Amino acid sequence: MFVPSFSPLMFSWLPQLNPQVRILALGRFLSEIGTGFTLFYAPIFFVNQVGLSATEVGLALGSASISGIAGRILGGLFSDSPKWGRRPTLLLSSAISAVASLVLAITVNFSTLVLGNLLSGFGTGLYWPATEAVVADLTEGEQRREAYAVTRLADNLGLGIGVVLGGALIGSSGTYRLLFIIDAISFVAFFAVVYLAIQETYRPSPNREETKGIPEETRGGSDAGTGGVFSMGIGTPPEKLTHQSEQTNAELDSSQAPRLPFSASPRLLNSMQGWVAALRDRRLVVFVLVNVIFTTYVSQIQSTLPLYFSKFVANTGFSAPIISALFTWQMIVAILGLIPASRALRRFSHPQALCVSALLWAIGFILIWVTGVAAKGHLAWAILGMGAFAVATVSYTPSASALVADIAPVDLRGVYLAINSLCWAAGYAIGPTLGGYAMDQNRSIVYGFWLFLALSIIVTIGILQYLDRILLNHN
Repeated sequence: MFVPSFSPLMFSWLPQLNPQVRILALGRFLSEIGTGFTLFYAPIFFVNQVGLSATEVGLALGSASISGIAGRILGGLFSDSPKWGRRPTLLLSSAISAVASLVLAITVNFSTLVLGNLLSGFGTGLYWPATEAVVADLTEGEQRREAYAVTRLADNLGLGIGVVLGGALIGSSGTYRLLFIIDAISFVAFFAVVYLAIQETYRPSPNREETKGIPEETRGGSDAGTGGVFSMGIGTPPEKLTHQSEQTNAELDSSQAPRLPFSASPRLLNSMQGWVAALRDRRLVVFVLVNVIFTTYVSQIQSTLPLYFSKFVANTGFSAPIISALFTWQMIVAILGLIPASRALRRFSHPQALCVSALLWAIGFILIWVTGVAAKGHLAWAILGMGAFAVATVSYTPSASALVADIAPVDLRGVYLAINSLCWAAGYAIGPTLGGYAMDQNRSIVYGFWLFLALSIIVTIGILQYLDRILLNHN
């Protein structure tokens, strides 16, 4: 086959990654196109067309995080299960998400909206631990941060295209319900990509699966399973518990397992000990605290900003085409800035990179406040604010995922990334509810809400500095 000579140059700026990472990025790109159709227009549709209040819509959007918690817990357990794994978890996630989009397409009241969001949250919860674990399985070192940047680039590119096409569709026909049907089709496309082209990347730890039934003395001693992990600088508490788990499983397998009425009991015990091990890792616990704050910030872009722009800016608010253009601008900046930002932040530790992101979030919140209170130039201030949010987001997402993947023991990677994903569930439970409530108040509270978020950055940076010291002391 003839390949044009310029094709390598065209993609030379992208990191050289495992082909499976690129295929996964393609699937995420297709899925996010559908998400872009609904992401910023759903709150406007449910408030202005269905007739629900902003508080009801905020509560309904927040309900997705409730089911998302269950989805993320199961997603972590399924991803680390030798009899399940990453790939089947992704398939189940896309199927549930497609059904959720169809339910949202026929929503006529608050109850239906909550049902659709509960299904959507559960599907999303299953998705994130599995997809992040696939990337971690196929990468290592500095390449991992860039791999996460590439998959986020695919997400943002798909979202940007979806936002543009969704805005064009709304502008020409006003058919909001069709947006959710297109979203369902995009999840079916992702299902097809995973089913046809993604291989299972989970490889069970030899001490947990491959050596079952092998006497202890033939495994290289009781410390054989943990030496490699200690040499990588992984936290002591998780490894001690993991090693205890391995010994427990060896004993069960060699003596008690044949007589157990339920063969899954050792696996269940092993899974629970994995979660206990992760939650005793101080590095992870501190990161979870700050990550919930970050995800609360991110949720404001998708849930609160559309309502703010449509009601509280320039007296009558921005029109739907202008709102679409603003979010398209944000996506363009994110797409163009993701890889350069990832490379520019290489010189910093992960917490330091997140401090940069926090400062950019503060700038963005202040600019959005100015957008509403300024006497003129509302659109210019909004453009600056959305640009700041874009750079803040691309500075945050790769570093956050890479930090968790780096500190996670290999055989607990799904659990660690599930806990990381739970931060998104928490943030998206807090953010839309808080933002929706603020948007139902008088204008002074509406505008003051953005200053409150900007001031919260002080706490965020303080926690990040503490996390940086923990990681330095550990290393």
